[in-house]
Amino acid sequence: MNDTGEEMAPAVRSILDAARERSGGDTRVSVDARSFPDAVAAAEADGRLPVVAEVKPTSPTTDEVVDSDPVELAREMVAGGATALSVLTEPAHFGGSADSLRRIRDAVDVPVLRKDFILHEAQLDVVEADLVLLIARFLTDDLSSMVDAARERGFQPLVEVHSGAELRHALDAGAAVVGVNNRDLTRLEVDLATFERVAPDAPDDVTLLAESGVTTPADARRMRRAGADALLIGSAIMDGDVRANTERFVRSERATETDETDTETTQ
Repeated sequence: MNDTGEEMAPAVRSILDAARERSGGDTRVSVDARSFPDAVAAAEADGRLPVVAEVKPTSPTTDEVVDSDPVELAREMVAGGATALSVLTEPAHFGGSADSLRRIRDAVDVPVLRKDFILHEAQLDVVEADLVLLIARFLTDDLSSMVDAARERGFQPLVEVHSGAELRHALDAGAAVVGVNNRDLTRLEVDLATFERVAPDAPDDVTLLAESGVTTPADARRMRRAGADALLIGSAIMDGDVRANTERFVRSERATETDETDTETTQ
């Protein structure tokens, strides 16, 4: 990892400090990955908004802890139409685990993203997944080599960015799947306009995700208008009936404002 020299929220600094200390896997993994771009195209062809639903037991931005079986949550999300799943494997701050990801990937047939703070190559070998998150802000000079290392193992790297400069860095590193995080990791503040500023500079052949801050179908449509191929949604799906919440976002491009009002009234 390269230190960005930026002032960070204490929670983020704590996460990074813990991530530096975590070991990697004992042996190098080799993954036969399910194609995320193909899954996105299939969802589009089926008339579904491509949603990456996140199994997130907790996070530093919420006081709640969800103790439901992660496999059952994952199955319900897929039943609700999720194109792919995101699974937290960071244990100390998000309540995730490699075992949960392994069990979920065995139980579903959609691509599964390993979401974690991965700072060195050996940490790629902890568990098999279809996609693996690489955060440009925390890898800087190491990003290109980490993208290559992920691909050598069969992963599809999802490179996360927050600015135009980080997008250019991701593209120079060879990223084909890019997530624009609307949450500023230095201050943990969310602004959907972040995606709207960054997305226009992404090439058409890049699969582009909007991450964080999508809480309503109107937010989802806003991100799609700005160029999102898919949306990564965590808290808004985990809050309540995960299948119904997933369905609500998956069909949000077909829903009317009246439909949404009625749905929100009955929840």
